[in-house]
Amino acid sequence: MAMATVEEIRKAQRADGVATILSIATANPPNCISQSDYPDFYFRVTNSSHLTYLKNKFIRMCDRTMIKKRYFHMTEEMLKANPSMCTYMAPSLDARQDITVEAVPKLGQEAAAKAIKEWLLDLSPSVKRFMVYLQGCFAGGTALRLAKDLAENNKGARVLVVCSEILALFFRGVSETETNLDYLVGSAIFSDGAAAVIVGADPDPVLELIEEFTRFDRKQCRENYYREFSSIGSIKDWNSIFYVVHPGGRLILDLLEAKLGLEKHKLRATRHVLSEFGNMSSASVLFVLDEMCKKCMEEGKATTGEGLEWGVLLGLGPGLTAETVVLHSIPIKSK
Repeated sequence: MAMATVEEIRKAQRADGVATILSIATANPPNCISQSDYPDFYFRVTNSSHLTYLKNKFIRMCDRTMIKKRYFHMTEEMLKANPSMCTYMAPSLDARQDITVEAVPKLGQEAAAKAIKEWLLDLSPSVKRFMVYLQGCFAGGTALRLAKDLAENNKGARVLVVCSEILALFFRGVSETETNLDYLVGSAIFSDGAAAVIVGADPDPVLELIEEFTRFDRKQCRENYYREFSSIGSIKDWNSIFYVVHPGGRLILDLLEAKLGLEKHKLRATRHVLSEFGNMSSASVLFVLDEMCKKCMEEGKATTGEGLEWGVLLGLGPGLTAETVVLHSIPIKSK
């Protein structure tokens, strides 16, 4: 019998179709705090209520975020049991890690169970696992990029993407002398959450993952961002596509709207997630994806992309790093 050729082996290994999103699910911790109550909570647990100048500044920060409520794994009782976490720059890494190591998998499992209907606790040792840690807010896009490559290059594969964020590592107390208040900005917007997506090269998808690319600084984003969409044709009106954007903050969304000349409703799903959940880092953009698809179904849109054919998922994070995935929607009437 003749030996197989490399081309035949590669053809057998690779999927016949494009990577598709098959299901999406989300989860949050039960502890929910309204944004209007958060300044009192934060300054109380950090024993800083006497710092009225900083507290008033923090209240103004929270008011400007347009966030209504946020979810946290950490409760007041938990923080009282770990006072080092509430003291500015006190040694507390072990306490934070202990909380994170236990809470992150549990929250991720909750989201994954919703996506696949049952949690596979006894996975075969042959199941391939890829762990991406400490990447920041753009990592939701990174995970989809990896899932697309795995699904398209491994015939019959199902890729479970789980982004789980417990931001205990970033919570810290108030400084009476620190003049850089960036840590207060983070305290005003960050929240906990997890999202799960199943990706495979299958028929009957929710969305198709067409193309992905990464940019690592502002100059690259400015010079290359528009050119990257050449594969789907020239875009003369940026309102002609749909958007799944990381809800990094109100100012980021305002600037994006202004730069692209977007109509206010184009970022509705992103603003909704920011308002109802805050910034959940890598999980946020998947929350936006879930919100957009659900709303399209509820409102009877023509496609899963707000009635449009093409769209873009944009994960923004430190750097500036931009993870971009070109999306192709599916007609809802066919589902």
